[in-house]
Amino acid sequence: MRKVPLVLVLAFSVSAALSAQNPPSIQSPASQKPPATKVAQTYAPELIQAGRGRFASQCGFCHGRDTQGGESGPDLTRALLVAEDVRGDKLGPFLRAGKPDKGMPAFPLSDDDMAAVVAFIHDEKTKAESETGGRRSVEPSDLATGSVEAGRRYFNGAGGCTRCHSLAGDFATIGSRYQGLALMHRMLFPGSGRDAGPAPSPPTLTVRMASGQTVTGKLARRDEFTITLTDAAGWHRTWPLESVTVSGDEPLRAHADQLPKYTDDDIHNLIAYLVTLR
Repeated sequence: MRKVPLVLVLAFSVSAALSAQNPPSIQSPASQKPPATKVAQTYAPELIQAGRGRFASQCGFCHGRDTQGGESGPDLTRALLVAEDVRGDKLGPFLRAGKPDKGMPAFPLSDDDMAAVVAFIHDEKTKAESETGGRRSVEPSDLATGSVEAGRRYFNGAGGCTRCHSLAGDFATIGSRYQGLALMHRMLFPGSGRDAGPAPSPPTLTVRMASGQTVTGKLARRDEFTITLTDAAGWHRTWPLESVTVSGDEPLRAHADQLPKYTDDDIHNLIAYLVTLR
């Protein structure tokens, strides 16, 4: 039974070394190389860098900042559309049209911005083709390797979990409703992620930047480094927490505040305890 370090859990990835341990008959799809690029393409470094920032702000929330999958979007380095694209001939029309029925909005990017985003996606695709392994799911047994008793003590003591959670209510059966990554995500980032399950409606918050400009929107995600709001137009806006002031009622703030305090052992011990709550 493998113990997954916190850095891997938070990234939802597993090293190539772990992938290599899988017998050939049960290899993860992510252990296979991504589809080969139809036409080899190179781009100017400055164009790739411009695309990196544009992609992170508009696409990173769903597809990850490195294009290899995020909250709800797939790994673009393994997308056939990207493999067959030649300098935006397929990506451009696709991004501008979007797929609203699948939850992907249209992106009315300028020609320059589109060229930069395409360059960045292809650069990440090229890097992925030279690597082994990839992201895949994590088995529930990989996460529940801690001490049940230590997790119980943390829940009732240092973690302060009992300030909000009572074992007399629905929380008493959380281990029967969530397992594996779904349970981990529910514990670390309640209210976000497709595996997190139902959660309270996201609160409306206001972010004030150093310039005095403010943006108000629904909380989409918050961790120890950044905060992301969904503005009135439906766009995800992300800021480093150290550079902004956040105001508004945020019921789940305690979970975000706890993130920098966890150790790897705390995470595994808590999950080991929570899976016993049935």
